[in-house]
Amino acid sequence: MALLEVEGLSVNYGALRALRDASLAVREGEVTALIGLNGAGKSTLLRAIIGATMPDAGRITFDGQDVTALNTLERVRRGLALCPEGRQVFPRMSVAENLRMGGYALPRREVVARMDALLELFPRLKARLRQQAGTLSGGEQQWLAIARALMCEPRLLLMDEPTLGLAPEAVAELFGLLGRIASLGVTLLVVEQDVGGVLSIAARTYALVSGECHELDAPEALLRDEAFRHEWLAEA
Repeated sequence: MALLEVEGLSVNYGALRALRDASLAVREGEVTALIGLNGAGKSTLLRAIIGATMPDAGRITFDGQDVTALNTLERVRRGLALCPEGRQVFPRMSVAENLRMGGYALPRREVVARMDALLELFPRLKARLRQQAGTLSGGEQQWLAIARALMCEPRLLLMDEPTLGLAPEAVAELFGLLGRIASLGVTLLVVEQDVGGVLSIAARTYALVSGECHELDAPEALLRDEAFRHEWLAEA
């Protein structure tokens, strides 16, 4: 069953059409990959889903309810969350303060309990709770950004380029982490340039081309397809 359905979504920035009749479905409990070239409209689509950008046409349905007209806070309360491109942690705030910001919509008791649970999933952060977020490594900042997004206990986590700027060893660790998060019951929609990596954890894949979404073959079939590997994985 689809937890999220995007139907005929169009977004214009003045004369620029960022999304053109884009449609996709994300099934509950799955990892869905969204790939595409820079400027294809991937970030715009995530912003529209979370409510940061209002579409000019189309509909967004979450858990069977039309959320197209809802603001971001209302969507978060229903179970949507976004881990943005570039991490966007609060650099002068401590790790603990960043996490509490992610739980701003929760009662205080739940914030403490949720932090304790997430620190078991992100043990590196546990030793750095009082450390300023801006002094963390790139990988640690990404773990913090993900943990902060998980503070509100989302049913669907939108992730925008989570491996951007990470060292190769951190990239491999990240995909393992996303697999563990998915195993805990969090549905994921992941925008990612590391196509091989995201296909290793995805159940289905969409490509966004010139503002339009196209559902592709199953990930394992794509990785066997020579033309796909040449185009998307830069293999000769």
